[in-house]
Amino acid sequence: QVQLVESGGGLVQPGGSLRLSCAASGRLFRLAAMGWYRQAPGNERELVASITIGRSTNYADSVKGRFTISRDDAKNTVYLQMNSLKPEDTGVYFCNLDPRKLQPWESDYWGQGTQVTVSS
Repeated sequence: QVQLVESGGGLVQPGGSLRLSCAASGRLFRLAAMGWYRQAPGNERELVASITIGRSTNYADSVKGRFTISRDDAKNTVYLQMNSLKPEDTGVYFCNLDPRKLQPWESDYWGQGTQVTVSS
């Protein structure tokens, strides 16, 4: 069983920075692509950034150049460094672990989410 625990959210002024962390339990982290998603009130959940086992990254156009995703396999942790934050970055940020490329019989897993609010 996999558990994902996000941390690092909070209230920050526009232009500020936050670093989100997502710690995973279990054996699947090193076999999985990891992603950060966000959901604003009234909106669908959207992909913010993802990173593969080989550390290839992908970003939503709205965060390119401002956000950086990284992973530490020794710590079973994925990070999202968020700089130059804007009010439209506000939302609940969810961590996703997806091992299905290597283990298609598995499920993907979600964390409980961490709130990020960008406001003056």
